[in-house]
Amino acid sequence: MCAPVLSFSLRTRDKRIALPVRVEPKVFFANERTFLSWLNFTVVLGGLAVGLLNFGDRVGKISAGMFTLVAMSIMAYALVTYHWRANAIRKRGSGPYDDRLGPTVLCLALFAAVVTNFILRFTAA
Repeated sequence: MCAPVLSFSLRTRDKRIALPVRVEPKVFFANERTFLSWLNFTVVLGGLAVGLLNFGDRVGKISAGMFTLVAMSIMAYALVTYHWRANAIRKRGSGPYDDRLGPTVLCLALFAAVVTNFILRFTAA
């Protein structure tokens, strides 16, 4: 007669094993590069607003105000996003760092500003 084969399994109770995660320096630099890219765009948009403000008529000044508001909002959003990502990277968080909301809101805000500029320009004849 054969002896029965006994099988043992060791179970741990939902213990998490902490493994060190190495964050490469290029991740920090990518975050800074993204932040500087957003700021570069806001500076260009602010330059457009200053040009409209200085050399425009009443419609140009209204458009300059709208573009300035959009540029300052983008600056604030970029700063908050940069600090959020830097904090998550520093704490080695495992989350998605992509930004789906920011570019969409930026495009919609710029579209609204340009459409408002065209509407004011062609109706204020």
